[in-house]
Amino acid sequence: MQQTKTNARAEAPRPVSRGTGWLPLQPQTLVDQAIEAIIAGAAAGLILPGDRIVEAELARKLGVSRVPVREALRLLESQGVVVNEPYKGIRLRPVTNGRVADLIETRIALEASAMGRATAAGRNRGHHLDPLRRAVAEMELMAARHDAYGVAAADTLFHRALCELGGNSVTLDLWETLSRQFTIIFGLATFGKPMLGVVEEHQDLLVVFEAGDIAAIRAALDEHITVMNQAMDYEAIIARRRAERDEA
Repeated sequence: MQQTKTNARAEAPRPVSRGTGWLPLQPQTLVDQAIEAIIAGAAAGLILPGDRIVEAELARKLGVSRVPVREALRLLESQGVVVNEPYKGIRLRPVTNGRVADLIETRIALEASAMGRATAAGRNRGHHLDPLRRAVAEMELMAARHDAYGVAAADTLFHRALCELGGNSVTLDLWETLSRQFTIIFGLATFGKPMLGVVEEHQDLLVVFEAGDIAAIRAALDEHITVMNQAMDYEAIIARRRAERDEA
């Protein structure tokens, strides 16, 4: 019988290089793989917000039965990644500039709290920053490969690690419920600005975090999350990407 149990918390979507080694892969079920494929496709712009997702068609493309795809879509619906509407079917959740603004407000609250707690506890220096450094290194590698999903996945790892350093399991759990939506938006952002610019933003944030000035940390986080995202017109990015896809 095919196992369909999934972890409650989203796992890292890809291995990240350690420099001399690799993080071990986590065992994945077909449901996990289907979820990753959907998120990867959305972050890379293969499927766009508002697109209909046909269970049978997706199962065919992934080379699996409809059962794991159905379960994957059910779980993604519970996380707000897809929506199931009467007479419209299952669609990738629409992304509007207003929706992104709401997500930004939530991210700022969660990540500012986590970074403040981490700094107060001395977890903003030394080996505590190794997961952040690895995520930035992976982001840089994926940017060099022009891999939108790779950049988005590493971006997600970076901010997950920030929340973990805060040491508040409730904050981390709340962040995790939105993490897959974040990954999709991170991927869409790569179509609106240079990928290496995304890398530089995280490098700058890491430097300020390590310095330990709380006011500077909050300002840098606000610049990274709020200002940079408000400068992006996600609706225009999606419309342009859809037009390019339709022409192709």
